[in-house]
Amino acid sequence: MNRLKYYYEEDGFKLIHGDSFEMLKQIKSQSIDMIFADPPYFLSGDGITCHSGKMVSVKKGQWDEKIDIKAKHLFNRKWIKLCKRVLKDDGTIWISGTMHNIYSIGMALEEEGFKIINNITWKKLNPPPNISCKAFTHSTETILWAKKDLKNVKYKFNYDIMKKLNGGKQMKDVWETSLTKLKEKKYGKHPTQKPIELLERIILASTDETDLILDPFNGSGTTGIVASKLNRKYIGIEKEKTYLDLTIKRKVNDTNEKRF
Repeated sequence: MNRLKYYYEEDGFKLIHGDSFEMLKQIKSQSIDMIFADPPYFLSGDGITCHSGKMVSVKKGQWDEKIDIKAKHLFNRKWIKLCKRVLKDDGTIWISGTMHNIYSIGMALEEEGFKIINNITWKKLNPPPNISCKAFTHSTETILWAKKDLKNVKYKFNYDIMKKLNGGKQMKDVWETSLTKLKEKKYGKHPTQKPIELLERIILASTDETDLILDPFNGSGTTGIVASKLNRKYIGIEKEKTYLDLTIKRKVNDTNEKRF
């Protein structure tokens, strides 16, 4: 990774400014223990949704504009292939999405040599209402957990920790949490920001302390914030400097807050 120039670097927490398709090529092969990715959903358009009781546009940014299905699938195969190169053979990848992209991602994972371990359903306890009244309320997202499709290679799963978190019972593949809390957005926000609680469970499930975690779509940096508090190393890639600056603000100000 000598060629990489970091936008921010401190105590095993590294941020890269640039396009993931280019930056991933510069990361050392088989150097990453776990990847979490929240890629574009490609759902922004002329639709509307409800936020804080108000009708708002679903436009999240140019990076999320709708594209045709062939372009979407090509995009997903491309970044997943690049992630596979940097992931250790015993590492795993987690990818979140909605119906707008998750089916393409599932197919892309298998096409690029991954095997899906679990299909996690994230049930949101406080989803916004469907104000169009033309469909059921969208209250879930899917998180796919996958490993390289290799024989005789064990992946990491901290079963006992998950069982303990679930009151001594085997944890199921339906996870219930609220949407991202307001206090997690006190330094700024990202339109698809994930709850800390969700990333905590993912990271505890599939990594150990000092492991290296990668997020190719850093966003507001939640993956990195949780990784740092749980004593994991982190690399985040992001095209928008605004979100990198937000991540740094969260990292600096949350450093001394209570760990999970």
